[in-house]
Amino acid sequence: MKNLVISSAIEGKLTLKHQITRHDVEQCFINRARSYLIDNRLEHQTEPPTEWFIAENDRGIPIKVVFIFDDGLIYLKSAFPPNSTEIRIYNTISTPY
Repeated sequence: MKNLVISSAIEGKLTLKHQITRHDVEQCFINRARSYLIDNRLEHQTEPPTEWFIAENDRGIPIKVVFIFDDGLIYLKSAFPPNSTEIRIYNTISTPY
């Protein structure tokens, strides 16, 4: 994905803390089966809005992907294994394709 932008600081955190690679994130975008959600929590509000989704990489590992879409580019904010509350919210609110 040429339009996926990951800062070196975020990439380092993904690798060291979560053992998630750029390739894992790209796979999640490809494998996504439900819509994006907007993070409307006050402390996370951005312009343009922060969006997120949960999808599995090609190894079947669920990952929560948090990003900002701006001017054709996807700026990754974070990616990590989702907790049960995040999974429940995503499966309840997002719509399948």
